[in-house]
Amino acid sequence: MSEPALLEAWRGTCEALGLRDGAGQDLTLGRALIAAWSEPQRHYHALQHLEECLAALDRWRHLAQSPELLALALWFHDAVYDPQARDNEARSAAWARQSLPALGLPADQAERVAQLVLATQDHRATDPDMGLLLDLDLAVLAAPAARYAEYERQIRAEYAFVPEPDFRAGRHRILAGFLARPRLFVTDALHAAWDAPARAHLRQACAALALP
Repeated sequence: MSEPALLEAWRGTCEALGLRDGAGQDLTLGRALIAAWSEPQRHYHALQHLEECLAALDRWRHLAQSPELLALALWFHDAVYDPQARDNEARSAAWARQSLPALGLPADQAERVAQLVLATQDHRATDPDMGLLLDLDLAVLAAPAARYAEYERQIRAEYAFVPEPDFRAGRHRILAGFLARPRLFVTDALHAAWDAPARAHLRQACAALALP
């Protein structure tokens, strides 16, 4: 998806919610978000990930109670991303909480978007839409094999500052933690569609990381 196409997607979400950023040609917040997602330290948490999340939402939007708020949450969920920081989700949520009311989004809805963003920190859902958002964020786990392999390379590039032995141990721990979950995906339809391919990718990746 090109930057103009992303801006059109942003405009569509804004127009559906009656937000002012979608009313004219400026689209200041949309452009700022795209710039943030384009920062050079990003390899996986970049525009490709945003595009894939938005495409997955389009595919599964019939499962959402508030699809436009989910779209906003996807735009903001990695809007702040520093691989060496621990407060990315909190800062991304704060950006949503501060900027969206200025466009005309009611404060309670802006807070809902912020809470959806914060949920991506520990991936624990308290309602179906939150569960769907978390599933969309993990859609890459069930992607075709070539895309999953690219994802692993992108994650390594983001953590290039970590020595190889430490990275392999930490990454193995994270992926093994995913495999230990009774369910990878909260939403029943996505669990049915994605669990098996995701687990196959994770088992393969764990085996590769365990090699000497």
